[in-house]
Amino acid sequence: MPNPVARRAVLLIQTAFIGDVILATALLERLHATEPDTPVDFLVRKGNEGLVKDHPHVRRVLIWDKKKDKYRGLWHLLQQIRGADYQRVITLQRFASTGFLTAFSGAPERVGFDKNPFAFRFTRAIPHVIGAGVHEVSRNLHLLDPAYDGPLTPPRLYPSAADEAAAAQAAELANGQPYLCIAPTSVWFTKQFPREQWLKLLRALPPKYTVFLIGGPPDVAECEALLQASGRAGVVNLAGKLSLLASAALMRGAVLNYVNDSAPMHLCSAQGAPTCAIYCSTVPFFGFGPLSPFSRVVELPEELECKPCGLHGYRKCPLNHFHCAHGIETSQLLSALAEAEAV
Repeated sequence: MPNPVARRAVLLIQTAFIGDVILATALLERLHATEPDTPVDFLVRKGNEGLVKDHPHVRRVLIWDKKKDKYRGLWHLLQQIRGADYQRVITLQRFASTGFLTAFSGAPERVGFDKNPFAFRFTRAIPHVIGAGVHEVSRNLHLLDPAYDGPLTPPRLYPSAADEAAAAQAAELANGQPYLCIAPTSVWFTKQFPREQWLKLLRALPPKYTVFLIGGPPDVAECEALLQASGRAGVVNLAGKLSLLASAALMRGAVLNYVNDSAPMHLCSAQGAPTCAIYCSTVPFFGFGPLSPFSRVVELPEELECKPCGLHGYRKCPLNHFHCAHGIETSQLLSALAEAEAV
């Protein structure tokens, strides 16, 4: 006989980037609020499991290793999903691979966006509209309830005691004084505020602040280059030294966090950390903007015919001028800090 507890369970699928997983945690909060007794499992790509493996609203984390036997792993996942006897399988992605897992999951309720190639096998397909200022969290929440029009449920992450301790130890480097965090990098070049622009900010920031440069192991060299070139005392390179959740906890205690339109912005949203989000080639209109109680967006004051040039950005400016980034004034970033100080 089917297991009645298993048959109630929900599987959420989000195997894209870090930021996408963070935003998907809003569904965990919503499900916990509306169905506290429903077990929820979460499928992520290998490398992102640390975000949710100790999440209090997640029963079990499933992992897809996309870099090793990708399609064999997909087939094994399907067998695992079918054997789990889910009531609902919900994919938050529009790609065929996760649509395949959903469509053939064996769940009575198979939900996803109408742009997914396997949407014809879903029991409910929700329109996916990028633009009109609709936030990605809102788009995702409509997978749970298409008629929902209440307040936006914010994403949330739960740093462990070890993460909190690591963040507290890092914060001690500020010697009890206020600090700022800068997450200077992005996977996409045209989403990343240029090094020379960050250096202008570092040189202009009030000397009372310790500045923590944060990022993952791939960001160590860029953060070190910024530190060395800044000539500013009180800059600490923490890139590669903190987990994602420890970084999130550190950002929660900052007076302000300067971030790109990238994963660290969503870490801030999931901790309610004060945010100054710098938009270069992309725009908040796409629906991936900051959600913290104190959030400021900084972008080029004038309109550019070429902006936005794409949803995710490019590895170089298509027109070779990158004015959407170089035209931003340091004074705009300092104004956001002045507002954060006044809160």
